Amino acid sequence: MNCYYSNLIEGHDIHPIDIERALKDDYSQDARKRNLQLEAKAHITVQQWINGGGIKGRTTTVESITEIHHRFCTALPDDLLWVEAPVTKEKIKVIPGRFRHSDVAVGRHIPVSAPAIPRFLKRYEKVYSQLGKAETVLATAAAHHRLAWIHPFVDGNGRVARLLSHAMLLDSIDTGTVWPVACGLARNVNS
Repeated sequence: MNCYYSNLIEGHDIHPIDIERALKDDYSQDARKRNLQLEAKAHITVQQWINGGGIKGRTTTVESITEIHHRFCTALPDDLLWVEAPVTKEKIKVIPGRFRHSDVAVGRHIPVSAPAIPRFLKRYEKVYSQLGKAETVLATAAAHHRLAWIHPFVDGNGRVARLLSHAMLLDSIDTGTVWPVACGLARNVNS
């Protein structure tokens, strides 16, 4: 369900049955739906790696952030690794695990400049990796927001932030998958 809601947040509406089919390598003949199935499978694979202790004890490190992005994007079909610059309409390739090299705008938000990303992430790691369990639980939302605010990658930042939030809670209070972070974030307040 974490995957389902994370996809909804991204505007990628894929039914849980189609996600289940993807886990059994039963893909749609429709290219768009198949791409969404592959994206869902990539998300689940990364979450299983996290659940298995893939970044335990080093959750908020720059290395873990880039590894989550790399693992997720490496499993995506090529069609999902391209984004369009809103102003220039230029097609930009998402490179798994690599920080963006140009400045971007996300709606009205202007993230930090590309050259400043390493400095901001180093500070992120310093702040969030030195917290105790209770502080980590309380700081998870702030860490999630800060990572999305920095926006280190061309694309995939929200997904990485949600997976990282899941990992932070798992690492600090062993939440398992009782209530996935993405479920709460995907709530539709108009319904």
